[in-house]
Amino acid sequence: MCDHCVSAASKLTRRGLFAAGAGLALAGVLPAPLRAQSAAVGPDEALKRLVDGNARYVAGNLNERDFSAGRVARAASQAPFASILSCADSRVAPELAFDQGPGQLFVTRVAGNFVNADVLASLEYGAQVLGSQLILVLGHTSCGAVSATIDVVKNKTRLPGHLPSLINAIRPAVLAAQKEGAADLLKAATIANVRLNVAKLKKAAPILSQRLAQKQLNVVGGVYDLATGKVELV
Repeated sequence: MCDHCVSAASKLTRRGLFAAGAGLALAGVLPAPLRAQSAAVGPDEALKRLVDGNARYVAGNLNERDFSAGRVARAASQAPFASILSCADSRVAPELAFDQGPGQLFVTRVAGNFVNADVLASLEYGAQVLGSQLILVLGHTSCGAVSATIDVVKNKTRLPGHLPSLINAIRPAVLAAQKEGAADLLKAATIANVRLNVAKLKKAAPILSQRLAQKQLNVVGGVYDLATGKVELV
């Protein structure tokens, strides 16, 4: 083997191989079964499944499931029909709220359900690699992260640790709700936060914005009512 070949081979590190594999996946090279499952559920049908599932959850008519069924098949691949950006609140469980089983939802969670670089990358992965054609940004009533942001904005409260990073992400929604003169600032800021992050995802280039333009993706927002379990699209 020539010196040049040895040098080239030495550069094929595990990191390099992983990057190459990821590049192929992001280019749309998916296993055939996974492509087929993902393509079967378009944005409108995905949203209908979520709405219907939430109606079952609110009514207490959840589908009975054997969670061990399909476990082996799920170990081989996944094809979630929708992606959810949810708050990390322990009272909000997207799989339950939409009456979906394992492997059906690709869920990212962060207090305040906002988009940052890591969340965006995860949702891009869900859309481009896993084939999810719907993203739902899910806020909820009585959100502590939004409430804390209101407190900081109105009272100049100083929070410890890394909590200010949450505040800075949610602050634009609180300011927008204040500008509207909302009577219920928490409710208005919660909705504004959802809408602002929906708009941010729709503009996210190159992956999400391109898929939206090609009608291979839709991004919507909703607010989960902690008391009733109902999700209202906003």
